[in-house]
Amino acid sequence: MHKKSSKSEKKTPLNNKVRFVDIGEEHAGQRVDNFLITHLKGVPKTHIYRIIRKGEVRVNKGRVKQTTRLVSGDSVRIPPIRLSERKTGDLDGARYAFLSKAILFEDDSLIVLNKPSGMAVHAGSGIKVGVIEALRALRTDLRYIELVHRLDRETSGCLVLAKKASVLKTLQDDFRNNSLKNARLDKRYLTLVRGNWRHGYRRVTKALNTDARRNGERYVVVDEQGSYASSIMTPKASLDIASLLEVKLLTGRTHQVRVHALSENHPVAGDPRYGDSEFNKRMKSLGLSRLFLHAARLSFYHPASKQNMTIEAPLPDDLLNVVNNLGLEYS
Repeated sequence: MHKKSSKSEKKTPLNNKVRFVDIGEEHAGQRVDNFLITHLKGVPKTHIYRIIRKGEVRVNKGRVKQTTRLVSGDSVRIPPIRLSERKTGDLDGARYAFLSKAILFEDDSLIVLNKPSGMAVHAGSGIKVGVIEALRALRTDLRYIELVHRLDRETSGCLVLAKKASVLKTLQDDFRNNSLKNARLDKRYLTLVRGNWRHGYRRVTKALNTDARRNGERYVVVDEQGSYASSIMTPKASLDIASLLEVKLLTGRTHQVRVHALSENHPVAGDPRYGDSEFNKRMKSLGLSRLFLHAARLSFYHPASKQNMTIEAPLPDDLLNVVNNLGLEYS
């Protein structure tokens, strides 16, 4: 009798022949390594970089570097690739059908998603599936989809994804410049903070050290030697116990809203890292089970339609319930 191979021993050809892929407009401007990572779903990045280094990946019959950018009309040679069945197992796209209902805007160039709290934007250390992987599994019609910018895992709200490499590059440049250097970009967050905000409209400009660590984890602190950071905070509704603020980010530093709010003695509700534990307990009793930070409105320039876009993400029900339970009224 022949011994049957275990599942982990079986080899499934991802493609056992050399392939040539013609580059269309949606991939023009994309780096070779990023194109392959997207195109060869399930293939480890280490393997992708290896076949590039060995010269097995060719563009127009010539060797390339991982940083080589593709041009519309290029022909990319992809060598035969085999993976274990375990490694090539596809995600069940149906599990992420809820993301279809979270789409705020979509056209041929981009998607704006109302990202749910608790979902990372991409897979990483200890995270198997993020928004980008889930969308790729859910939307098999998408030939290309990449993140324009990021939101923290616990933050909900407007998240932009590009469907063309040319759109990705333009938008990433705009988002990298932020609102101080790019008047076309306007990012507004809603956040609930401890105490009665009595400052009115206030611009908080305090440099942040985003490389600081506490107990081995990133812990951003105000530091004159850090990176320039500026936020405009405007109260929408206030009580003695808590205030709802709109925050316009002029820069986009890590944890900027949370650390700037803390520096004004008004930590964000539900914040396990920079928050007030007693205040968080009170908010939990009112139904708050996560960080109260929501990317509520986003304005940007659409590089394809040449129009200024403004997209709004309504406050999620879980956060709205907390606002209502507090008796805060805002418009």
